[in-house]
Amino acid sequence: MPRVIGIDPGSRRTGYGVVDSDGGGLRHVDNGHIAVSGESFPDRLKGIFEGLVEVLDTYRPEVMAVERVFLQHNPDSALKLGQARGAAICAGVLRNLSVTEYTPREIKQAVVGTGAASKEQVQHMVTALLSLETPPQEDAADALAVALCHLNTSQGLAALVAGRGGRRRRGWR
Repeated sequence: MPRVIGIDPGSRRTGYGVVDSDGGGLRHVDNGHIAVSGESFPDRLKGIFEGLVEVLDTYRPEVMAVERVFLQHNPDSALKLGQARGAAICAGVLRNLSVTEYTPREIKQAVVGTGAASKEQVQHMVTALLSLETPPQEDAADALAVALCHLNTSQGLAALVAGRGGRRRRGWR
């Protein structure tokens, strides 16, 4: 299984989490966030893009998994979130990564077991699954959850393709 970077896009803070999997276990590589500021929204998008390119160049993941934008009550916020997501995806595509998107519900289902999980539950499960000593910051925990979702989904699909068991696996190896 490849090295995966999970991305939790935000217009002011974009979380990232890097996870390795050898098919038999998971290994936390790094996590954090890219904080951007400034009055100009285009400058913030540039900061997200450049920050992620630097992270990608440092950790050299093979796959990028990104949280898909969900509907918000504020259309302006949803548009900004979508543009931040686009900046992140462009950074991945620039580095020739395959990019997969997951909804918040899919991510929570894969990591916690319920699509209605709270942020605290996601943070707790990420900490437990990756055997972290301390819980990661919220944006980073969400990004790690995106990476774990991708690995869990990929492992399940790989098992189907290989004919091992004939149905998607539910748990972690």
